Amino acid sequence: MRRTLRALLAAGAAAIAARADPRATYLDASAPIEARVGDLLPRLTQDEKLSLVGGDRDFYIRPIPRLSIPEVKMSDGPLGVRNYGPSTAYPATVGLAATWDAALARDYGASVGRDARARGVGIVLAPAVNIIRVPQNGRNFEYLSEDPYLSGVFASQIVSGIQSQGVAATVKHFDANNQETNRGTIDERIGERALREIYLPAFRAAVTGGHAWAVMDASNRINGTYCSANDWLNNKVLKGEWRFTGLVMSDWSTTHDALGAANGGLDLEMPKGGSMSPAALRALLESGKVSQATLDDKVRRILRLEIANGFLDRAQESSSTPKDDSKSAEMALRIEREAVVLLKNDRYALPLATKRMKRIVVLGPNADAYPSGGGSSRVEPFHYVSVLEGLQKAAGRRAKVDLLAGAATDDEAQSIRSADAAIVCVGFNEGLEGEGNDRTFELPAGQADLIRRVAALNPRTIVVVNSGGAVATADWIGRVPAVLQAWYPGQEGGKAVAEIITGAVNPSGKLPLSYGRRAEDSGSFGNYPGSNGRVDYAEGIFVGYRWFDSKGVKPLFPFGFGLSYTTFTYSKIVVDQTDDGRRTVTFSVTNNGNRGGDEISEIFVSAPVLSRVPRAVRELKGFCRIGLAADETRTVTVVLDPDTFSYFDESKGAWAVEPGSYTIAVGSSSRDIQLTAPVDVP
Repeated sequence: MRRTLRALLAAGAAAIAARADPRATYLDASAPIEARVGDLLPRLTQDEKLSLVGGDRDFYIRPIPRLSIPEVKMSDGPLGVRNYGPSTAYPATVGLAATWDAALARDYGASVGRDARARGVGIVLAPAVNIIRVPQNGRNFEYLSEDPYLSGVFASQIVSGIQSQGVAATVKHFDANNQETNRGTIDERIGERALREIYLPAFRAAVTGGHAWAVMDASNRINGTYCSANDWLNNKVLKGEWRFTGLVMSDWSTTHDALGAANGGLDLEMPKGGSMSPAALRALLESGKVSQATLDDKVRRILRLEIANGFLDRAQESSSTPKDDSKSAEMALRIEREAVVLLKNDRYALPLATKRMKRIVVLGPNADAYPSGGGSSRVEPFHYVSVLEGLQKAAGRRAKVDLLAGAATDDEAQSIRSADAAIVCVGFNEGLEGEGNDRTFELPAGQADLIRRVAALNPRTIVVVNSGGAVATADWIGRVPAVLQAWYPGQEGGKAVAEIITGAVNPSGKLPLSYGRRAEDSGSFGNYPGSNGRVDYAEGIFVGYRWFDSKGVKPLFPFGFGLSYTTFTYSKIVVDQTDDGRRTVTFSVTNNGNRGGDEISEIFVSAPVLSRVPRAVRELKGFCRIGLAADETRTVTVVLDPDTFSYFDESKGAWAVEPGSYTIAVGSSSRDIQLTAPVDVP
């Protein structure tokens, strides 16, 4: 005890002696990051170190003015920078993933980063990359996909984009925040293979590929231990195996135990030092239960983030970027144009030939609204375009577009019957789908009835759905010719939806998750929301399309599905091996229609039939989005990583490759395989 106290006093004296140096290395922007961190850390007093590991004023890291260390401002961010007044409201990130456009994901991240700099924000709490396991999960709209590969590609690109603007990205929620029901206490029992193959890869990609500077622990427990105190998760995997050098922060008010958090890898408790308060940590340090090296490592990670992102070298607020930025608005529009998925289009109901139409009616709760999921990701825009306004502008003087309340009165019934088309905008909105509560699989009360009533009056009824994923459709989808999944479309969403309905834009989005016919079709059914504080992930690796394929269940709309106003065919697959163990898959895609469009090609891999362990029927391992003019053919090459054929061997606690004959499959969706080629793996 005395030795520890003497060491603390000596460190404090050294810090006081060093702080007056006007030629401090840590203030030299040209010095290496680690040299600056190493110079700065011993200049801090123990009290200053203890103050840094707890947040300040809800969304700040404390400043240390005497050392010219500024305060660091944070903001929520999956759908835009939301905490400091109106901001650009982007489409939900599940919609971004529906674009299957990796370059667009990076551009989106850069746009969010610019919005952050315009507000002086140094850390954006985004992206959210949890796997979509449960269709009713209230935060699915913030996430990316049911598939770990697709999620990982987008996570890495979003992080790279945000951080290209001098803003630190925070990947969340680490790990397996797959339901909002009891999220703060639920104990998720997950096997290591499922963790490694399904729930961790997107985080790994964000850290090792995107080089994220921050990771936010989830509020749930995994295999008995809260994530904020989970040594295996934070220390062994994240900081050890993945060599993460940034900081681990808690989700807000989800730290339960000072000792567990301090030794379990948490570096920053938000929104303040509660469990890890200065008093609590000082007592643990004096007792020897927490080492000085552990505290110093936390502070070092915070300082490293601040120095690496330039916070000590410049003002974070960029006055050259307007808060209401037209470039950001254009990005929101660009994303939604690519994100909308055309799920059904019988009898070529879409696009509407507005030149030959006199009148269109628009109905439903989201027709003249700004639909958005609720909670910490909801952004209040400066302005927005509803579907009603978008259609009115798209139709111009050619057709009149009227808003109707419903079909309950004789006058409205006649109005719907006489219209050239009826657009019914349904789904969820703030308060119905969002953080804190899971939603129903069924549409909100009265909406299915509205669709049926309108469809009975007008055969050209188009349904536009706003949601974070699959909804119940069995009692109405057979009555309407066309359905669009528009997600939560952001501030420019109404314009993009109208452009697709009227044909100005050819729909190209594809589903990043499977749509079951019933909630019971999900692999999580029967093991959600859990009981007695626990939920078993009994389906293991069989999440989403892996579950549908393994059980032989036909989904309503399969993973990767999406229609277009043109058609595409595939031909000539060739698979080659490179010297570094990668595989190149080359094939041709032809646009057979009379208008240009984008096609998303998906590359799946099937393991040997006689595998030693249960394997998915097929797994996504690559994809490519290309634009094709009418009658154009292009050759596409997709490179598969060396780990394409690996699985996690729980018996050995390591990744393994099983030798045998694999199948490379190229398709337009997980259930529309166009080309296959065998590959022998030694």
